[in-house]
Amino acid sequence: MKLGYVTLYVDDIPEAIAFYENVLGLTLRFKHESGMYAEMETGNTVLAFSHHELATQLVPQGYQKAHPDKEALGMQIGFNVENVSEAYQKALENGASTITPPEVKPWNFESAMVKDPSGHLVEFCKPVHAVNPS
Repeated sequence: MKLGYVTLYVDDIPEAIAFYENVLGLTLRFKHESGMYAEMETGNTVLAFSHHELATQLVPQGYQKAHPDKEALGMQIGFNVENVSEAYQKALENGASTITPPEVKPWNFESAMVKDPSGHLVEFCKPVHAVNPS
């Protein structure tokens, strides 16, 4: 089994596409003619955007919408990047808000976190590699 895709529910599909293109260099894989759904190529996993109007059909019992001015949802998406500070700065320049600036954690893990323009938590980090215990 492998993770196939992650879908973010958003109000503005073109804004979401532009943010992830400009900040991370992701490329558009598919955009439905209705403008209600799009997919970005990320390598092994697809990052998808679904408009809230479509999402209410997919999740009829309702859900908590992400919003840039409200408390963050209890989930995040993470991207391994070569330069955490650069990705963080590009995110801010493209409408994100700061959660945590770039920092090296005590366990030698560099990361930064923002809220994207739709209010979803996004972490930028240096790739972490599994270490075999000695």
